[in-house]
Amino acid sequence: MNKISASASHTNVPTVVKNPVIKAHLLKWLKAITLPVLIILLCEYLVRTGWIEPYLLPAPSSLLASFRDLAQGDLFTHVYTSTWRVFFGFFVGSALGLIFAIAVGLNQHIEAFLEPTFSAIKSIPSLAWIPLLLLWLGIDEASKITLIAIGAFFPTYTNTVSAIHNVDKKLFEVAKVYRLSHMQIIFQIVLPAASPGILVGLRNSLSLAWMFMIAAELIAATQGIGYLLSDGRETSRPDIVIIAIILLAVLGKLTDTMMKWIENWLLRWRT
Repeated sequence: MNKISASASHTNVPTVVKNPVIKAHLLKWLKAITLPVLIILLCEYLVRTGWIEPYLLPAPSSLLASFRDLAQGDLFTHVYTSTWRVFFGFFVGSALGLIFAIAVGLNQHIEAFLEPTFSAIKSIPSLAWIPLLLLWLGIDEASKITLIAIGAFFPTYTNTVSAIHNVDKKLFEVAKVYRLSHMQIIFQIVLPAASPGILVGLRNSLSLAWMFMIAAELIAATQGIGYLLSDGRETSRPDIVIIAIILLAVLGKLTDTMMKWIENWLLRWRT
C-alpha cells in the first residue's frame, strides 16, 4: 500500500511542477497583448463615435476587409520582396562588418586608419545615401540592397569591435603559450569570447536592415512593403498604410525572435 501511495505521489510531481510554469507563460502572454488590445479597442471606439474621421484613421474592424482584399491581390509578393531584400542586405552588410571589425579589433594600426572614417560615415542618415546610390546604381535592386547593407554594417561592426576589445587579455597569453596561429587565435579564442557582443550586434543589424529597407522602397520601388506605404499615401488609403505598418511590426518581431533563439542556442554554454 505504501508503494502504491509513493508511486501515486511520484506521478503527481510533474503536474505540480508543470502547472506554475504554464501559468507563468500564460500570464506573460496576457501581459504582452494587453496594451495592443487596449489600443485597438480605443481606436475602434474613437472612430465609431466620430471623434476621429475614418479617412484619417479607419476602424480596426474594417482593416480585416482591406487585408483580405490585399491578400487576394499581390500582398504576399510585396512581403516576399521586402523580406529577401532585408536578409540579403543583412547578410552582405553584417558579413563585411564582421571582417572589418576583426581586423580593427586585433590590429591597432588598422584601427588608426579605418576607425575615424567609419565613425564619420556611421553618422550619415539613411536618407542621405539614397540620391547618391540612385545616381551610381540606378533604381534597380542594387541600390536597395546596398542601402540595406550599409544599415546592417555598422551595428555589427561597432558591437564586434567593442566585444573584441573586451576579450580578456590573459586568453591571448594562453594562445602564445600554446603557439596558436593567427587564424587559430581568431576562431578559437577571439570569436568565442566575443560572441555575446557579436550576436547583439547582429540582432541590431537585422532590426536596422528593416528600417533601411523602408527608406529604400519609399523612394524607388514598384514592389515591397515600403511601396505599399507610399502607394497608400498617394491614393489616400490610410487602411493600406496601417496594414503595411502592422506587417512591418510583425515581420520585425518574428525575425528578432528568430535571432534571439539563435543567440540563445549558440550561447547555451553560458547556462
